[in-house]
Amino acid sequence: MRKVIIVSLLAVGCAAVEPATTTDTTAVTTSSTSSTSTTSSTTTTSAPSTTTTVPSPVFTSSIRDVDAERLAHSWTSDCPVTPDEVVEVEVTHWGFDGQTHEGAIVVARSEGENIASTFEILFDMGYPIESVIPIGDLPPGIEDDDPDYNNTSGLHCRRATGSSRWSEHARGLAIDINPLLNPFITPRTLWPANSERYLDRALGEPGMITAGDPVVEAFSAHGWQWGGYWESIKDYQHFSTTGR
Repeated sequence: MRKVIIVSLLAVGCAAVEPATTTDTTAVTTSSTSSTSTTSSTTTTSAPSTTTTVPSPVFTSSIRDVDAERLAHSWTSDCPVTPDEVVEVEVTHWGFDGQTHEGAIVVARSEGENIASTFEILFDMGYPIESVIPIGDLPPGIEDDDPDYNNTSGLHCRRATGSSRWSEHARGLAIDINPLLNPFITPRTLWPANSERYLDRALGEPGMITAGDPVVEAFSAHGWQWGGYWESIKDYQHFSTTGR
């Protein structure tokens, strides 16, 4: 963040000279020809004011290649994609503290530009995100160990919950947004564990995602579908290119 210094200049004035006076106790005579009147003028010079405008926060993004070392434990050798097939998209986002933050999310190379554009829309609308950190940068297993887990992420080489098939996250074709506020719900599962409060989707709290809202529309404009529209289960945090 840039620091802005505002400098104020003090105006400097010149002191007026007080004219001398003569008093005659007998008579006072005033003559325009014999009397001299001196006028002292005071000149004040004011420095020009300095106005500084603090620039508004600006969205930035960049896309860069990754390798197996960079992906760390988010990728395994049996994953359905190779490191060459995914990219890391660095994005600016708003936090719940009202400040801007830098984050990064790993997605399929084919979706890098789409995700950068989507996050720009989220930024412009002021949508807050707790954090955007690649899974490989977090402690292994934190998603299940932390009942208040609320990190936004993409690539994660794992099986779909309750299934033996690969999750769309394993292909870099899915993203979870603010999981704690937008839980995954089945008749037997609630994840994250402490997200019960957000079963009430009418709360309307910042960061929550609801049907037809600007977040859903932003992803939809780039071909990503929302898990909140699923019928048998609800995955309010989940967006994917395939609808799975």
